[in-house]
Amino acid sequence: MLNINEIKELVSQFDGSSLTEFDLREGQFELYMNKNESSRGVSSPTSTVEVPNVVMAEPVVPSSTRPEVSKETTQTATESFDGIEVNSPIVGIVYLQPAPDKPQFKSVGDKVTKGEVICIIEAMKLMNEITSEVDGQIVEILVENEAIVEYGQPLFRIQPN
Repeated sequence: MLNINEIKELVSQFDGSSLTEFDLREGQFELYMNKNESSRGVSSPTSTVEVPNVVMAEPVVPSSTRPEVSKETTQTATESFDGIEVNSPIVGIVYLQPAPDKPQFKSVGDKVTKGEVICIIEAMKLMNEITSEVDGQIVEILVENEAIVEYGQPLFRIQPN
């Protein structure tokens, strides 16, 4: 069984990592940590240490530089878009450029062809190329470089030719 200092160290490392869930079982001891919005239920009566969900704070942006976007405007823009959305097939870190010293794969307004790489998602130290499913034009990039993305999260909007 882990002592309290080892548990605190695990929690600290988990908090600083890109992992969204961590489950450790050792004999009757179980430690489960979760950064997701929803949590699995704990059903076994074994000795379990529950750690509250860790919520990553978003950086504070002064209101003078923050664009004002109402929910109405966002819903209207989404409803009127008749192109396709490229969604994340996995949980990971999205990279919009092939290397830190290289330009972005694609920018808003760029033409894209079917099968062309538009970003990379790193998951468990594996780099997964995300490609366009259609020929068209990038209308909107919905994520920031090096952001953590969830499964099914929209990444790009493409207007097909």
